[in-house]
Amino acid sequence: MQIIQDIETIKEPFKSAVITIGNFDGVHIGHQALFHEVIERAEAMDGTAIAMTFDPHPIRVIKRNGNPPLITLYEQKAELIEKAGIDVLICIPFTMDFAALSARTFVEEILVKRIGMKAIVVGQDYTFGNRREGNVELLKQYAAEMGFEVIVAEWIQSTNADSDRISSTAIRELVMEGDMEKAGKMLGRNYQIRGTVARGRDRGGKLLGIPTANINLQDELCPKAGVYAVIVNYNGRRYPGVANIGYSPTFDDNVFTVEAHILGFKKDIYGEKIMVNFVQRLRGEIKFSGIDELIEQIDRDIAKAREILAPHLKT
Repeated sequence: MQIIQDIETIKEPFKSAVITIGNFDGVHIGHQALFHEVIERAEAMDGTAIAMTFDPHPIRVIKRNGNPPLITLYEQKAELIEKAGIDVLICIPFTMDFAALSARTFVEEILVKRIGMKAIVVGQDYTFGNRREGNVELLKQYAAEMGFEVIVAEWIQSTNADSDRISSTAIRELVMEGDMEKAGKMLGRNYQIRGTVARGRDRGGKLLGIPTANINLQDELCPKAGVYAVIVNYNGRRYPGVANIGYSPTFDDNVFTVEAHILGFKKDIYGEKIMVNFVQRLRGEIKFSGIDELIEQIDRDIAKAREILAPHLKT
């Protein structure tokens, strides 16, 4: 997949460009359906399948207090879009100047003239241009005038009875509630955080006999405090694990940590990158009477995690 981070570097239009545009936070199964439609149309036209996204998230630029935690950081988002089969990812640096572009200028100058758009795939609530002046109806008017096709995709509904259509907002709420199973169904995969293993309080290995890999989060969404069954990706392999998120109330030190114990793993991986995939929340945080009671509960957590993760690690 070709990645473009400056539209000024596009010197000539792409061949029969079919494009979809969005933040694509989470790259959930609704987004994946859009990509599938783009790819099918591009193949039918012998053209180029393109996704356009933005960094930083537009809300972070437009709203002073807008700072939504991200379901997927840009690195993971790009990986998932490539995996979906898109030919070109265009990441627009989102600024106030870009936000001020009129709907017509955005479509005519950027999408049609520079990118070579022949078709666009959008959701029913798609808006664009300064102050969201553009919508699907205006896009269709431009299409008749400028010679491109507009495909409006149907909503992808959730299989959860208590949820409406699949959206980044719905997934964000589920992760913050600790409901990783429902979030995973909407994402089409387990929710993942990734980062470099940092030195923590070195208490897990020395005091409890259970070494943990501590991760410093960046801008990504943090699941609800508690203990989780997880699958850890390291160096191309997948390992079962148990992750703890929170303040370790038994020790009363009020330090928030995200740490994963990789089952049966002995290597020193400080400074190395891991990915933690959340499969199921086991329990909330508990303040125990002492170290012995805590260790007994951790042993139960590990046994439960092994049982939950066994089917996930067969393939």
